[in-house]
Amino acid sequence: MGQRWHDLLFAHWRIEPERLQRLLPDPLEIDVFDDSAWLAVVPFAMTGVRARGLPGLTRASNFLELNVRTYVRHGDRDGVYFFSLDAASKLAVATARRWFHLPYFDARMELRRRDGWIDYQSKRTHRGAAPAHVALSYRATGPAEPALPGTLEHFLIERYRLIANRRDGRIMTGEIHHGPWMLQPAEVEIHRNSMTDWLGIPLDRPPDHVRFARFQDVYVWPPRVVSRY
Repeated sequence: MGQRWHDLLFAHWRIEPERLQRLLPDPLEIDVFDDSAWLAVVPFAMTGVRARGLPGLTRASNFLELNVRTYVRHGDRDGVYFFSLDAASKLAVATARRWFHLPYFDARMELRRRDGWIDYQSKRTHRGAAPAHVALSYRATGPAEPALPGTLEHFLIERYRLIANRRDGRIMTGEIHHGPWMLQPAEVEIHRNSMTDWLGIPLDRPPDHVRFARFQDVYVWPPRVVSRY
């Protein structure tokens, strides 16, 4: 699939590795930088979602999304592990849950731009799911630059593999291709954030690391089973 991501905020919190490790299925291991694990809330807009070789359908392929994620290793491979992905598209949620085995949830979402700021809200509406609500404002505060190898932002953001566990216990991985991220320093004002309360890790303090990206073109391959735990 091809898609374009817009106006991304990468808000990261430093977390003790043991707190996140116990939330992961075997055989995944939490990945660390400077002895810390990281938990992220990433809101953005998505456009042009389409299957390979086909044009996007305007209403079904343009929507808002927000994910809660951490970083893991599976053997010698690293990747992004999603605790949740909220989206303002029932079709996208149903498709991703059925075919990609990712923890997508229906949500009511809104993005507004004002004087260089982006106001973003998301409230989960998925039947039977734990409540999750975020309201925040963010903006870029400096020039865009690629993340240099060895830096924290490179560790957090330059990742090209998603990892998920199915309900039947199998680990799935999916490859992602895109150019290097062009990242900007950013500031964020968090008005409400209960996205991780259901994990037992409330994020009730400012994030430890924040970056903004204007857009990214992305190609996603279908996930495949790599192991059973």
